[in-house]
Amino acid sequence: MLKELALFFCLFFSLHGFAQSLYFPPLVAKTWDTTDAQKLGWCTGYVDSLYTYLESKNTKGFLVLKDGKIVLEKYFGTFAQDSFWYWASAGKTMSGLMVGIAQQKNLLSIDDISSKFLGKGWTSEIAEEEDKISIKSQLSMTTGLDDNGVNKDCTLDSCLVYKADAGLRWAYHNAPYTLLDKVIEAASGQTFQQFFNVEVRNKTGINALWLKADFNNVLYSNMRSMGRFGLLLLNKGKWDQTEILKDSVYFNQMTTSSQGINPSYGYLTWINGKSKLMVPTSEIVFNTSLAPNAAPDMYAAMGKNGQLINVVPSQNLVMVRIGNAMNQKPGNSERKDDSKLRYGVFNKNGLGVKP
Repeated sequence: MLKELALFFCLFFSLHGFAQSLYFPPLVAKTWDTTDAQKLGWCTGYVDSLYTYLESKNTKGFLVLKDGKIVLEKYFGTFAQDSFWYWASAGKTMSGLMVGIAQQKNLLSIDDISSKFLGKGWTSEIAEEEDKISIKSQLSMTTGLDDNGVNKDCTLDSCLVYKADAGLRWAYHNAPYTLLDKVIEAASGQTFQQFFNVEVRNKTGINALWLKADFNNVLYSNMRSMGRFGLLLLNKGKWDQTEILKDSVYFNQMTTSSQGINPSYGYLTWINGKSKLMVPTSEIVFNTSLAPNAAPDMYAAMGKNGQLINVVPSQNLVMVRIGNAMNQKPGNSERKDDSKLRYGVFNKNGLGVKP
């Protein structure tokens, strides 16, 4: 499989041309400027093979932006431009952005203890332990709450049990993340959807819905809205001339290491180019970066079953992939190679993996 990836990607993008100023599509109209892959020096002879590969990996939509303009856009099966799909945990990065917006509006500080907004006793911890958990702990996955329970998504106080002091342990734990919704609602006096609509959707054209699924709050949109979010991240929280997140300090914290335990994680955002990595459901520290074959400055919103928004600032590139799990069968022998796509197919020269 690695050989196939090399065939499809290794020459697909080259350093012909330099990054240009960013283009932003209109807020409402479906028009979105495109740019020609061949003029960029990309190997367009591999496009059909690329699409065949993506379709074989259960992809529903694939989008690549260069300087904000569409270079590649492909839908598979009955999926279409207006079809909605779930972001899964890629929506965490949107939540991280929304917390930053709430802070710049002086509705909260990420250094505030979480119980200021969630109320005393939102966990089963004693008050002294609970008061060590801050909003920053929730953003960085360092609450210290036990993520090994029967239901890791459960946000009831009985499910939120002490395992370590906040800040001493990194664990990819959905429940304390999900409760950031309640933090923003308590701070703003709006529902989470209302806050999103006013502060993000109306200013960027990211047409998306937060829908409850058991304890989770899952973001759904079409693929182009995911591309818009990638473009917003590429421009460091600014949509064209409109400042969505103007707090540059927070944005930099969001897209760089938030702590030293897992330096490949920012504020609900995955970070490439670091020497150590921890992954969901594991306490093992791997001596590798998130995507060794990818550009070291890449950061990403990533979700279950390969929902991806990869951003490469050095190349003004955004890549979006949505669909079902890329491995058709659990335990497939190709799983290791598929991670090259799951964790980003950008190498230091842009779109691709090394042979």
